[in-house]
Amino acid sequence: MPVDDGDRAFEGHCRASPNGIHCMMIAWKKVEDEGTKVEATKSDSCTLFISRKVVAMAEVAGEASKSFLDLGSFVGDLNVDDETASNLRHSSDDISLEGLEEELQECQTDDVVANILSKGTTLREHTKGVENNLRQVELDSIQDYIKESDNLVSLHDQIRDCDMILSQMETLLSGFQEEIGSISSDIKILQEQSLDMGLRLKNRKVAESKLAKFVEDIIVPPRMIDIIVDGEVNEEYMRTLEILSKKLKCADADPTVKTSKALKDVQPELERLRQKAVSKVFDFMVQKLYALRKPKTNIQILQQSVLLKYKYILSFLKEHGKEVYLEVRAAYIDTMNKVLSAQFRAYIQALEKLQLDIATSNDLIGVETRSTSLFLRGREPLKNRSAVFALGERINILKEIDEPPLIPHIAEASSKKYPYEVLFRSLHKLLMDTASSEYLFCDDFYGEQTMFYDIFAGPLSVIDEHFGTILPNSFDAIGLMLMIRIIHQHQLVMSRRRIPCLDSYLDKVNIALWPRFKMVFDLHLHSLRNANIRTLWEDDVRPHYVIRRYAEFTASLIHLNVEYGDGQLDLNLERLRMAVDDLLVKLAQMFAKQKLQTVFLINNYDMIISVLKEAGPDGGKIQQHFEELLKNYTAIFVEELLLEHFSDLIKFVKTRGSEDPSTGTERPITIAEVELIVKDFASRWKAAIELMHNDVITSFSNFLCGMDILRAALTQLLLYYTRLSDCIKRINGGSNLNKDLVSISSIMYEIRKFSRTF
Repeated sequence: MPVDDGDRAFEGHCRASPNGIHCMMIAWKKVEDEGTKVEATKSDSCTLFISRKVVAMAEVAGEASKSFLDLGSFVGDLNVDDETASNLRHSSDDISLEGLEEELQECQTDDVVANILSKGTTLREHTKGVENNLRQVELDSIQDYIKESDNLVSLHDQIRDCDMILSQMETLLSGFQEEIGSISSDIKILQEQSLDMGLRLKNRKVAESKLAKFVEDIIVPPRMIDIIVDGEVNEEYMRTLEILSKKLKCADADPTVKTSKALKDVQPELERLRQKAVSKVFDFMVQKLYALRKPKTNIQILQQSVLLKYKYILSFLKEHGKEVYLEVRAAYIDTMNKVLSAQFRAYIQALEKLQLDIATSNDLIGVETRSTSLFLRGREPLKNRSAVFALGERINILKEIDEPPLIPHIAEASSKKYPYEVLFRSLHKLLMDTASSEYLFCDDFYGEQTMFYDIFAGPLSVIDEHFGTILPNSFDAIGLMLMIRIIHQHQLVMSRRRIPCLDSYLDKVNIALWPRFKMVFDLHLHSLRNANIRTLWEDDVRPHYVIRRYAEFTASLIHLNVEYGDGQLDLNLERLRMAVDDLLVKLAQMFAKQKLQTVFLINNYDMIISVLKEAGPDGGKIQQHFEELLKNYTAIFVEELLLEHFSDLIKFVKTRGSEDPSTGTERPITIAEVELIVKDFASRWKAAIELMHNDVITSFSNFLCGMDILRAALTQLLLYYTRLSDCIKRINGGSNLNKDLVSISSIMYEIRKFSRTF
């Protein structure tokens, strides 16, 4: 009877049951009718286990619950013999029935148990069925084994044959092992011999390489001799010089080589080749250096395209012909010194022809124009004189720092003249470019930077000589300050190039320029302090030419100091301003009338402010100072102008306009006292304003300034008249004067009418 899936499932369930081991023990004790011990199946174990649980529940709880399947009917016919029962009773004493109900509840819900119970068979029948199935399976397996007996016999024979073959192979491999052991000994011997031979080979190679190098270093090939003695100096010649240099170094470097007989045989030949090479390259270099002296030679191109190709010649001479190298070096220094000195001297002479003289010792701020113009300015156009104090377009030179130097013959052909700062920039631009090129060439070609200073000793001396003649005769303070700024810009250029060769020279020029500028500046300052007031004074209230010079001069220096913030220059400008303040007051006092003095000062202050504003928004404290003075003197002039036309009105308002009639003063304001003032104002106020307008127009050279002053005067007049009107309202019977009062709106209309005129 085959075993179905339910039996296998039940068997697995019994194995998985918590008390499965106990069930298996009970099943092993079960004795069948044959009286033999039969292997308990899993189903029997589970059945016995369930029976014990039911009996225990009956003994403890009475009867099982009726809410689930009655298992008594399934196990009721299960007969247990006395021994089994005794064992069961004995084992039941050790088994706890606690939790039995929960386990039965779990068995009820188990699919495998439910499947067995649903078949309606008894436990004994189910057990016998399982046993029959097992026996049948056993019989079937025996039959299968019998069927395969021939194959098993054949397999046995094959295994026996394999054992024999393996035994033979073992014998063969043992023989191989013995032979391999013998071969291993031979290999070890060969390995030792190989290591010994390798070591000897290595030693021979080392000896060969040293010997080959020694032979190569001291041998003098015929080809090398031919090139050194008879060859032209070219790239092949320089490569041969490198080989000769290595041989000469080798002979001097290794002490062991010096004692060798081979070197003693070759050394005289090497020395003769050295002398020949040194002599030949010396002649060659001298010839190339002479080419630098030819007129109109572009030195930089010759250096870069010709001399640098033979740079190794200098290295060879430095190592193997020191004396000759020093001669070549000295020859180059002498040649370049003379050539560059001549070139700079010629360039300076050409620039001097282009120079435009700006100022002389008499071109000072406080010097009277008439005393110098008759004799000193007769042949020069007047337009050039404006550059003495005004910066103008001269500032553009600072924007052209990197422009190429002037070409004199082109500039001369156009008949143009230039202020000295233009020539100064051009000369120093040429100097910087030439010095930078020469400095880099010396470093690259000779490997020496210090020889630059020997080369440029001559050119710098030529420039110093020129500068020494120009600077003492320079009275152009604006030009001197421009040159100071140019030098500063050139220092920045050389710093960006990272070439320090001109640092000391540029510092020296800068140090020379500042004292000269200070001296010329002091001349201007003294000219203002020591000015002859009687010769400078003119019976004219318009801005004085000396003050215009000062304004232009100050604006120029302020503009040149914007990016530098030189405190010393600011201090000098403050000293100059104080001198101008004193001079203006002295010139104003020459006018007989106070009003003319005020007009003169206002015109000059306004002119100074206008010039400073035109130069830029950097007037600073100086501009603020003159704006404050202009404001103060404008207020003074307004009062003087109003007093001239409305003196009674102003005096009354200032003296009695603030009195209150109700306070009971000793002399109260009367209608008659005020009536005259009111009628006088009403009869001529328009004509007086017109006269004021004409007076302002003729007095002030700056129309806008005059209109500002007129507006201020009319506004002040309106304030005075308003105070008069308020005073009349406080007087008893003052309303009787209303018919004679001019309305405020009428005055405002007149003020607006004059405001529209400008």
